[in-house]
Amino acid sequence: MRQRNSTSAPVPHAARIRAMARASRLRGWGGVAAMALACALTALFTLLPLHRVSDRPDTGGRGVAHATPAAAPDCKDPEASLKPSGAGGATIEAIKKKGKLVVGIDQNSYRWGYRNPNTGELEGFDIDLAKRIAAAILDDPDPSKVVFRAVPTQERIPAIDSGQVDMVVRTMTINCDRIKQVDFSTAYFETSQQVLVPQGSKIEGFDTLKGHKVCVASGSIAEEALKSQGHPAEDTITVANQLDCLVRLQLDEAEAVVTDGALAAGQAAQDPTVKVLEDTLDPEYYGVAMKKGADDLVRQVNQVLEDYRDDGWQQSYDKWLAADLGKGSPPAPKYKD
Repeated sequence: MRQRNSTSAPVPHAARIRAMARASRLRGWGGVAAMALACALTALFTLLPLHRVSDRPDTGGRGVAHATPAAAPDCKDPEASLKPSGAGGATIEAIKKKGKLVVGIDQNSYRWGYRNPNTGELEGFDIDLAKRIAAAILDDPDPSKVVFRAVPTQERIPAIDSGQVDMVVRTMTINCDRIKQVDFSTAYFETSQQVLVPQGSKIEGFDTLKGHKVCVASGSIAEEALKSQGHPAEDTITVANQLDCLVRLQLDEAEAVVTDGALAAGQAAQDPTVKVLEDTLDPEYYGVAMKKGADDLVRQVNQVLEDYRDDGWQQSYDKWLAADLGKGSPPAPKYKD
């Protein structure tokens, strides 16, 4: 799916940060005091309390093709998952017994998982999917039955391993390294890595990133992609969440952001002074991540996705993503033999 710049109104906190940056146009806001203010604003909007959060503490078109990091030799098809079933099992019963599904999400990704500043509610493509899964597992459409927990990019897998969340629905790419640590559902979205730059930037794509400060989220596929292309570590800025990269770009501390094209489109929708370049890497697929060995839960989620592709996926896509990404459809599921 080729990204297109959106003219949608920016999310208010991004607009406030951008307005202050323009008001004091000196590079980096002209000093430590201004930087402290920017960081405070970022922290404020990143750590806003979530609706229905448990009391446990938070952890914290195609363009030009390029090679992605080599897959492990024993990994042939990481997107293949267990065949769907609604039979249930020990994991499903434990979730039903506690009467709630705890889902790790992002509250900073516009269009995917973010807090609507007008209503205070969490919204987005991933949020819709999480609610659909919770309703199916708990046999109850009441949205209060799903507990959302904001999880930083690098804490997604630890949050699953520790039992802080039952699953993660957070634009999480399925790959060979991650399937060794968690189990995934079938893919529910296709994207690829792309570059976000200010309007007027001379950066044209991945081949022209060297020598420029590039921001990525720690623990992301983008971070791996930069390393695989030999991007100098001293020119790579790593942050906890993607929204922080947009702020770094607005403050002229970064010259480009590398992230999933689907997320980059959301950032361009927040700030019309930036754009998404057409250059892409190989296709990637988002999946719902769950604890290793929770086969009954994986099968149940795959059953939900079977139904969701026919009734729900397109409606959610059209509502949240079509304005920025154009026409779209869900990827076909792949199952293990």
